[in-house]
Amino acid sequence: MFSEPENNIAQLGLREGEIVADFGAGAGAYSIAAAKALRGTGRVYAIEVQKDLLSRLRNTAKEERLGNIEYLWGNLEKMGGTKLRDGSCDVVIVSNVLFQTPDKKAVINEAKRILHHGGRLLVVDWSGSFNSMGPTKSEVIDEHAARDLIDPMGFSFERAINAGNFHYGLVYRKGLYVPPNPEIAAQQSVHGTIAPLPRK
Repeated sequence: MFSEPENNIAQLGLREGEIVADFGAGAGAYSIAAAKALRGTGRVYAIEVQKDLLSRLRNTAKEERLGNIEYLWGNLEKMGGTKLRDGSCDVVIVSNVLFQTPDKKAVINEAKRILHHGGRLLVVDWSGSFNSMGPTKSEVIDEHAARDLIDPMGFSFERAINAGNFHYGLVYRKGLYVPPNPEIAAQQSVHGTIAPLPRK
């Protein structure tokens, strides 16, 4: 019924050893799914403004014997609010965060800051209100609005994922790059993205 973190992480295709930041980690569904997908390697930074949720996540990870998660209190709407270094992450996950955040651009800018060139951004959010089962209509930032927000901010759209019946999922790369196959190139062309040669 709702978006499944394990399925979305599987579609993202994390690689062992990657460094992942989970923005607005909440109770930790994405952090745990990412930590498991990394098979004990790499690092997942679970970033959350509510300290009680971080404590709950720490206990859950301990029960599941996951040792590759770090827990960070952070303000996503502040530049440097994650406390992570510039270009230090391979992947940033922003799931069900944008609809709750007044300064959406600041969140994406912080993701951009901590990603290295070519690093991946996964955005998952509600595609509608669904009679208030999800956010209110005024809070919803649908796929088109998310694209309008992120596309001009120094990211290249890579592909969409199937995030369930009520959510959309978008995968971006920081910077511009050559898509890995003609199908993605055609998808980018529809949205007016030109893919130049990769940076050496």
